[in-house]
Amino acid sequence: MIGRLFYLAAGAALGGYVVHRVNRARNALTPGGIADRVEGRVNEYRGALQELNEDLTEEVRLQEEQMLRRYAPGRRSLRSADDTPRELSDRE
Repeated sequence: MIGRLFYLAAGAALGGYVVHRVNRARNALTPGGIADRVEGRVNEYRGALQELNEDLTEEVRLQEEQMLRRYAPGRRSLRSADDTPRELSDRE
């Protein structure tokens, strides 16, 4: 008797799980389900592109600041490629 109740409960649980999975699959294949999945992916890509844009903007800003420090108008010294200052003479 207890064995039968166990199999009845296990069958009911398995049946409920199968129905749940079938409904999820059915909903995923409807136009609305497909649109939801596509929208989710687009939002993921949009977020990744925004993060990339922020990173690139910051890097460009840092490089621009570095170049302005190195080549700012009115400075009397130039920096060579190895960042060592080199004084300008009147002959240059």
